[in-house]
Amino acid sequence: MPLQRKTYSCLPVAVGPYVHAVAHQGTLHISGLTAFATGAQTQAADQQAKEILSQITAVAAEEGVSLANLVKVTIFVTDLTALGELRSVLADAYGDNRPASSLVEVQNLFHPDLKIEIEATLALD
Repeated sequence: MPLQRKTYSCLPVAVGPYVHAVAHQGTLHISGLTAFATGAQTQAADQQAKEILSQITAVAAEEGVSLANLVKVTIFVTDLTALGELRSVLADAYGDNRPASSLVEVQNLFHPDLKIEIEATLALD
């Protein structure tokens, strides 16, 4: 099956040279998502994470799956001091279906309001 490059109406328009996701061999690789251009943009990292997880949930629903199909997430944060709150949000979203995960502290994201960005991989079958 060839690569399928995808954009989703449930997400903000991609403003760079990328698509929201690429599907390949039953797996959906979702680009890094943020709270940019949402009501959570200026909020704390845990609130931004909730927004991002709702975006991933919406993409999963459009593909006919749920967060239970998360294979891997990579999370980029600008500050690890609120790690407890972030872990709580993630645990609530994942339930018993925890994905493989990487957490990386970065100096900045593409806008100064942003505190977190999440990439995700979903199994589609």
